[in-house]
Amino acid sequence: MAQASEKTVLVVDDEPDVRDFIATCLEDAGFQVKTAVDGVDALEKIEASIPDLMTLDMVMPRRSGLSLMRKLRKNDKWKEIPVIVITAHAQDEFASEDVKELLVAFEAKQQPRHIMEKPITPPKLIDAVSEILEVSPDGETAGGKDNLLQAIKQADAATLQQIQSLLAKEKG
Repeated sequence: MAQASEKTVLVVDDEPDVRDFIATCLEDAGFQVKTAVDGVDALEKIEASIPDLMTLDMVMPRRSGLSLMRKLRKNDKWKEIPVIVITAHAQDEFASEDVKELLVAFEAKQQPRHIMEKPITPPKLIDAVSEILEVSPDGETAGGKDNLLQAIKQADAATLQQIQSLLAKEKG
């Protein structure tokens, strides 16, 4: 099975915090990541180097996610790029027509490969990307954070005190 470090993911989202969050999750799992701020920027990046997978926000300035997907479908070199749509508008009226069109394409086994509603969780994102690309994550996945939080919750008071002391030394 291929490793995540062998695959490049293009993260397309106009919100810097969301874009950085998704990129960081993927990088932590070992993927190579490129980012784009909207559909126009994404198209320029795809023209320069075709990614192995793309995460795509639907509602963006200059070129929406749906408009970009339409453009990709018309190009033989790009139509097979797996797409995961990540949107905050799956359930509201803001992008309802776009969502309906995406769902029709999704049910017809066209792009996108997955539709994820914000807020997304790192483990679900990494699992979806890894499944589509048929890879094993290389790095510390976001699940590691969940495991750490679980271990902290289960720790006794003395262990928590030791952790707190170590963190205080690191700060100082």
